[in-house]
Amino acid sequence: MREKPTPARFIRLLTWLACVAAGSASGASEPRLERYEQIQPHMGTQFAIALYAPDEATAKQAFDAAFARIGALDNCMSDYDVTSELSRLGQASPTSKPIPVSDDLWRVLSASQTLSERTRGAFDVTVGPLTQLWRRSRRQKELPAPERLQAAREAVGYQHLRLHQDTQCVELLRPSMRLDLGAIAKGYACDEALKIMAANGVTRAIVNGGGGLAVSAAPPGEQGWKVGVAPLEPEAEPSRVLLLENAGVATSGDAWQYVEIDGVRYSHIIDSKTGLGLTERSSVTVVAPTGILADGLATAVSVLGREAGLRLIEETPHAAALMVWLEEGQTKTAQSARLGELPVAKSP
Repeated sequence: MREKPTPARFIRLLTWLACVAAGSASGASEPRLERYEQIQPHMGTQFAIALYAPDEATAKQAFDAAFARIGALDNCMSDYDVTSELSRLGQASPTSKPIPVSDDLWRVLSASQTLSERTRGAFDVTVGPLTQLWRRSRRQKELPAPERLQAAREAVGYQHLRLHQDTQCVELLRPSMRLDLGAIAKGYACDEALKIMAANGVTRAIVNGGGGLAVSAAPPGEQGWKVGVAPLEPEAEPSRVLLLENAGVATSGDAWQYVEIDGVRYSHIIDSKTGLGLTERSSVTVVAPTGILADGLATAVSVLGREAGLRLIEETPHAAALMVWLEEGQTKTAQSARLGELPVAKSP
C-alpha cells in the first residue's frame, strides 16, 4: 500500500487540485463558503483534500479530523508495516482459530470478499505473496523464479480467507498467506474522510488518494466536482471531464507502475490465476456510489478484460466505466451504458 508516486504524478495531482471546480460563490440558502486545500502523505501516496467551509477554523478542524482518520487506517491496513493489524493477521497464517478484527478491517475484508465472489477471484486481496514477488521483480527487473512463483500461488486464493460474520473474526487457512489491500483500502479511506468531515460540518469536499477519489456535495454554485478521466499515457490530457457529486472514482492501469522484462511490459496489477502482472496496455476508470466500490471494481475490470469487465459494471447498480487500451499501436476505447448518462464539463 506504500507505492511512492513519481514526481510527475505529484505535480499532476497539484495541477488537478488547482483546476477542480474553482470559485467560492455560495447559494442563497447557506453562508458564504470559501475553498481550502491541504495535502499530506499517507498510504504510500499523496492524499489531497479540497473543501468548502465558512471559515478557516472550520476548515482546519475538518482537515485535521480527515487526515487523522486516513492515518489511522494506514496504520491498520498497511502491508509494509509489520506491526499493522493487517500484517499481524498474515503472520498468524495458517490461523489455529478465528481471529477477531477491528471494525475497519472487517468492513474492507467483507467488501473484498463480496467482490471476489462476484468476479470469481479476478479481485483477490489474498494476492499478497504474489505482490511481494513482483515488488522484487520491479526492483531487479527480472521475473520471479518459477519455484518461488509456484509457492506464492499456493498461498493465494480468496476461498482460503474465511470470514465469520457472527463474531467478526477471520481465518487464514493456508500457510504463508498475506493480504494486500492496496486495490481497495484507499477508496475506503476517501469515503471515511468524507464522513468525518461531514461530522465536522463540511459537506462539500473532494478527497483524492493517489488517483482514486471520493466527492460529497458539489461546490457552491456548481453542478458537480470536475473530475478528469485518466488517459492511457501518463502525461496526456484527460479524455473527458465529468461533473460528479456523492460518488467515488478510481482508475486502474499501468501508466505509472510497471516493469519491462525481456521486452515485455508487466503491470503492477496481478492476475491471481496466473501469478503474473497484466501485459495489455490499458486504463480503466470506474465511477460508483462510493470510493471503496470504485477502487475494487477498477482492479477487477482490469483483470477480467473488456467483455467480462463491462458486464460486471453493467450488473453493478449506479456504476459506470471507461476502458482504454492499446491495440496494434492504436488507442481503443469502450464504455458502459451508464457512462454516457453522467454530466460532462464543457472544458477541462
